[in-house]
Amino acid sequence: MLTRREFNQRLAGAGLFGATGSLFTGCEQRQEIPAGRSSSPAGSRTKLTIGMIAKSQSNPVFLAARKGAQSRAAELSQETPTQVAIDWQTPNDEDAQKQAEFIEQLVAGGVDAITIACSDAGKVSRAIDTAIAKGATVMCFDSDAPESKRLCYVGTDDEEAGRLVMQNVAKLLGDKPGVVAILAGNETATNLQKRVAGARAELGRHSNLTLKEVYYHKETPQDSYAAVERAQKAHPEITGWAMIGGWPIMVDKPLPWEKGEVTCVSMDTLPQQLEHLRMGDVQLLLGQQYYYFGRQCVDVLFRKVVGGDKPEKTVDFAPLDRVTKENVDEYAKNWDKWS
Repeated sequence: MLTRREFNQRLAGAGLFGATGSLFTGCEQRQEIPAGRSSSPAGSRTKLTIGMIAKSQSNPVFLAARKGAQSRAAELSQETPTQVAIDWQTPNDEDAQKQAEFIEQLVAGGVDAITIACSDAGKVSRAIDTAIAKGATVMCFDSDAPESKRLCYVGTDDEEAGRLVMQNVAKLLGDKPGVVAILAGNETATNLQKRVAGARAELGRHSNLTLKEVYYHKETPQDSYAAVERAQKAHPEITGWAMIGGWPIMVDKPLPWEKGEVTCVSMDTLPQQLEHLRMGDVQLLLGQQYYYFGRQCVDVLFRKVVGGDKPEKTVDFAPLDRVTKENVDEYAKNWDKWS
């Protein structure tokens, strides 16, 4: 059995710890969550199983997070004495109750840790707390459960993201009067509620713009595209769309307006979504670092369970990538690694 000192020496030899003892390296030009030291023994664990629960299998952004988690797990399995495995348990479509059941099943199956993107924090917080009481380490990514006892959260500053989406819509529309719609996804998701709040607050700073409506919908490409199509047909006066999630631009056809008629700024930068920049029906995409989210979740949970180290920060906000028609081809090369 390795002593803690021997274990840390192996990690250092593998390049996982720097001068400050930080495990978090090699993640897409991001500053990782620093960790405080604890007195928990380390080195005896030969296997670590992490349950990963995203919002839905039908949303490709979560498959990017899964890929990031699997990539980091494979690296740690090569670089340390611990074999790290990802147990992916995610509903086909958004279902917070199903997420809560998956937490219970994972704990019953003996997983060491869980990371979850919460569809509805109110419906999963109790399951999170119960899992922690039974000895599992739980953290959140993408959409938080801040009232739970979760270890920490890795994701986007959602209020700031909503603000930036609307700010860029306003900038592209200029000083002329305009009518703006917000596409908002799942009304119960904590992260999307914050984005809507940020978008509304920013809109209030632009007296030339008025809000037609906030459109909520099921978070699938087809449902969201249909929501946009219905709204634009019913309200042709809409001149700007602030999409706080990029669900409809995962459909491989142009958005329901002629090029140049409507200004659109959207979150997310999946390959299908990048095509809409090339088509010209979207002018700007703000990309979340889902691949990084997955990697960081594995790093944080590895360090806590195997090393006994608690993260110094409970919230890690990753910056957004700004992608336009001018840099879309260069940015798209990232997906060779991320997918």
